[in-house]
Amino acid sequence: MAFTAQDVKKLREMTGCGMMDCKKALTQSEGDFDKAIEFLREKGLAAAEKKASRIAAEGMVYATADVAAKVGVVVEVNAETDFVAKNETFQTFVKDVAEVVKTQAPADVDALLACDMNGQTVEAALKEKILVIGENLKIRRFERFEGICAAYVHGGGTHGVLVQFKADDAAAATPAFTVFGKDIAMQIAAANPAYVRKEDVTASVIDKEKEILQAQIENDPKLATKPDAVKVKMVEGRIGKYYKENCLVDQEYVKDPDINVAQYVANTAKELGTAIEIIKFARFQKGEGLEKRVDDFAAEVASMTK
Repeated sequence: MAFTAQDVKKLREMTGCGMMDCKKALTQSEGDFDKAIEFLREKGLAAAEKKASRIAAEGMVYATADVAAKVGVVVEVNAETDFVAKNETFQTFVKDVAEVVKTQAPADVDALLACDMNGQTVEAALKEKILVIGENLKIRRFERFEGICAAYVHGGGTHGVLVQFKADDAAAATPAFTVFGKDIAMQIAAANPAYVRKEDVTASVIDKEKEILQAQIENDPKLATKPDAVKVKMVEGRIGKYYKENCLVDQEYVKDPDINVAQYVANTAKELGTAIEIIKFARFQKGEGLEKRVDDFAAEVASMTK
């Protein structure tokens, strides 16, 4: 069956694939659209496997909270280049992944890949997007909280924060609480706490921190000769500073440094007439801990001239 340039254009609009890929698919399928789409999907699986070894440390983080359903989600999906994060197809896919996590509550990434997304598995959808976008893509991680949640996305997806609260449902449904929840999420994005409160810090972490602080004192000529009792007080004082820097409720509130986060929570609770407690949070930073791809631009240009 013959096909025209308009057929190629139509297939491209239907699949999002490149013109040459669509032309090849129609050639292979002798103009049959259903077979052409099947061909592209099969090619997508092959392309995904071929690209799987390529470094994907860019992409975006997305967070969302559903007040009515009382559930929140934060996800990270990686790509090879930062340019892809601005791609509408990629952004829509990330949000669709978050919706699957929200509604189907998979236990982990492997379970998520097996979930249904618009009539196919998330894994199949992912591999199709690899073909369309032309880069290796990976769903790296997600968190899902049930309860009263707030979400915040910074910088178009460089950071995403999800926070869970304990509060009265009626108060949590007010605009004032929405503002408060976003403020707390923004605090977490900006100040990067490791814990909610000092009680969450394990004894082993504090013991290690004391060990480091003690070593710093002993290696400082001005402090090494101080009496042991003084050194102990110095270590305890610096542990107090550690709590203020690493525990959310003890941090200075970024919007008003005259108070800490615990005081901001208390002030909001008083205004709304309800008790408010921060239960937990998840803070994702795009690509944190991943190896970054280093491009040799000069080599790339040189290769193009050969």
